[in-house]
Amino acid sequence: MESMTLILFGATGDLAKRKIYPALYNLYIDGKLPSSFSVFGLGRRELTNESFQANVEQSLRTFSRREPGDETVVKNFSSAFRYSVLNIGHEEDYTKLLRLVEEREAALGATPNRMFYLSVGPEFFEPIAANIQSSGLGGADGWKRLIIEKPFGHDLQSARELNEKLSGAFAEQEIFRIDHYLGKPMVQKLEYLQRSNPVIEALWTNRHIANVQITANETVGVEERAGYYDHSGAVRDMFQNHMLQLLMMLAIHIPSNGSSEVVRLRKKQVMEALVPLQSDNIQSSIVRGQYAAGSLQGKPLVGYTSEQGIPAASMNDTFIAAKLEIDDYFWRGVPFYIRTGKRMQEKSTRIVVEFKEPLKQQGSQQSEQLEPNLLVIDIGPKEGITLQLNMKDPREKGAFEPMNIEFHTSSHDVREAYENLIYDAMLGDPTFFAHWDEVELSWQWVQPILDAYEANRIPLLPYPAGSYGPSASEELLARDGHRWWLDAELEQEQELEQKQTETIK
Repeated sequence: MESMTLILFGATGDLAKRKIYPALYNLYIDGKLPSSFSVFGLGRRELTNESFQANVEQSLRTFSRREPGDETVVKNFSSAFRYSVLNIGHEEDYTKLLRLVEEREAALGATPNRMFYLSVGPEFFEPIAANIQSSGLGGADGWKRLIIEKPFGHDLQSARELNEKLSGAFAEQEIFRIDHYLGKPMVQKLEYLQRSNPVIEALWTNRHIANVQITANETVGVEERAGYYDHSGAVRDMFQNHMLQLLMMLAIHIPSNGSSEVVRLRKKQVMEALVPLQSDNIQSSIVRGQYAAGSLQGKPLVGYTSEQGIPAASMNDTFIAAKLEIDDYFWRGVPFYIRTGKRMQEKSTRIVVEFKEPLKQQGSQQSEQLEPNLLVIDIGPKEGITLQLNMKDPREKGAFEPMNIEFHTSSHDVREAYENLIYDAMLGDPTFFAHWDEVELSWQWVQPILDAYEANRIPLLPYPAGSYGPSASEELLARDGHRWWLDAELEQEQELEQKQTETIK
């Protein structure tokens, strides 16, 4: 690999400790870092290089998926780290940093390839990018790349303004927008699922698929994020980015020789084909919710407005369910249902593809008793694919019963999302990053929802903490003759597990 210097803004922050340092360490263990590799951590706090390296080592012991064993290996890894105090608005700090970086590159005989990782609030993106350009940090003979974390704007207008400012210092192909869902191994496999499996590829159209359901449930509440979350809500925090990216990755049809540019183009085409929300159908297409008091696994939970730091009169959404339609050759007529929320009954990110029933199409009475064939793609916390098929049981006089064909990956030694994404950024591979046209089109589709929320034209429905959201979420599917799959089954499993636990106690 080419030599590289990683310049990390926000080096003492939580994301760096929990995700970035462990990801870099595991890439190092796997031989995925260049031999000439340096990290410059930046922050406002005064730290020596030795203190900074000790902090990095501690983060590995606390958060790495691999427990650091060999101290020599850990020390060799952390020796690549340097620290420099930087105030984002002080131009002289960038000049000082440039000198330190150039000295380090010269000592290693390394090409000045520089990757700038902005692990800071979005309000700092523009001044940092501008100072990188004006200081000469980004003007070396090697390549330069910018990694930023969501949110990419607060609405359509602010996203466009941010992109325009970043474009003054970095070209689009130099900007890598991290959506960590795109780094999850199972999400990355979606790209290959249909194009490398002829059976799936043949079924991947509106001729065979009845509906698609995409769910991202969280059992946690706002935790320590009240200040941020009460100004974003589920629609901004999850739906506009993670959920729509999952939709794009699932719906694209890519030729066998598809490049990263083809992936980008096809994702854009999916977003362009999304039927826009109109004022006359938005209330029937969107369910907005906020968790009230409830319980989970016997533990009482307070409602959202009783959480620390949340105003008692807050109208912020903690749940959204939506019906979307893609008006193109492959998906016309197939409803896509998306939901995400906090304080749900289970933690899961899952895609369920419900196939049409051939017998039902023929009008067979027996088909009314059949469970549909399902393709279930579990993305987290467990990963795997389950294909539920209807099979005849010869012992029961030919009656149909569902049979599951399961493939579950081992959680042992599986790369985490940030490992995949940082490695791809080092290679300059943009496949699993959010490109500007996708971001803009996503905000464009979501903007009518934000406007309707602001005008209170979509009711804010309470739902008990520890449930699957407002009952209106069920009605959203029931109007089309569908239902959310696996909710009832998982609820029964959890009740059984709880009873068994109580019996043991």
